[in-house]
Amino acid sequence: MKKKYLIIISILLLIFLSMLGVVLFDKNLVFDSSIYEFLIGFRCSFLDILFKTITWFGNPITIIGLVVIFIVIFRNKDSLLLTISALDSVILNSIIKHVVKRDRPNILRLVSESGYSFPSGHAMISVCVYGFLFYLAMVRIKNKYLRWVSCLILGFLIFGIGISRVYVGVHYASDIIAGYALAGIEIILLIQCEDLIKLRGK
Repeated sequence: MKKKYLIIISILLLIFLSMLGVVLFDKNLVFDSSIYEFLIGFRCSFLDILFKTITWFGNPITIIGLVVIFIVIFRNKDSLLLTISALDSVILNSIIKHVVKRDRPNILRLVSESGYSFPSGHAMISVCVYGFLFYLAMVRIKNKYLRWVSCLILGFLIFGIGISRVYVGVHYASDIIAGYALAGIEIILLIQCEDLIKLRGK
C-alpha cells in the first residue's frame, strides 16, 4: 500500500477515535449540541421536506436497491466490490453500534428511527456506496461533462445525507463524522483491492 494511503487511513482512524472520545467523555454534549442547535436554526417547511427526501437516499434499503440495479446493469468486478462495500459497512456499523450502545438524541425528530446512534449507518453506508461510485465515475467515465455532473450529484448525496441526519434529529454530528471516517478507510481499502485485481489480471 502506498505511503499516502497509509497516512490518510491514519488520519481517518484518528478522527474516528476522536469522535469516540466525544461519545465517551463529552457527557454535556458540548460539541454535538452546538452543531445541532446551529442546524435547527434553519428549520422551515421547505428544508424539512428537502432533508427528509435526502435522508431517504441514505436508507439501507434504498442503497441496497441501487446496488442491485448496478449489479444487473454492469455485472463486473466493480459490481462485486460495490456489493462488498455495502455489506461490509452494514456489518461493521451494526457491530460498533452494539458495542458502543449510544442512544439517539432525545430531541424533536422529523422522522422516526430506532436502534443505537454511533456511528451513523446512513452516513457510513452512503459513503461506502456513493463514495465508491464517485471513484468509479472519476476513473471510468470518459466524457468530462458527464463525469463532473455525476461526481457533483454523488458528492451532494454523500454530504447531504450526513447533514440531513442531524437536521431531522436522529443523529449527533459525532455519529456522522465517525461514520464518514470509517467509510473513508473502507473506500481506500477497496481501491487498493481493485488495483491488486488489475495487477493480477495483467
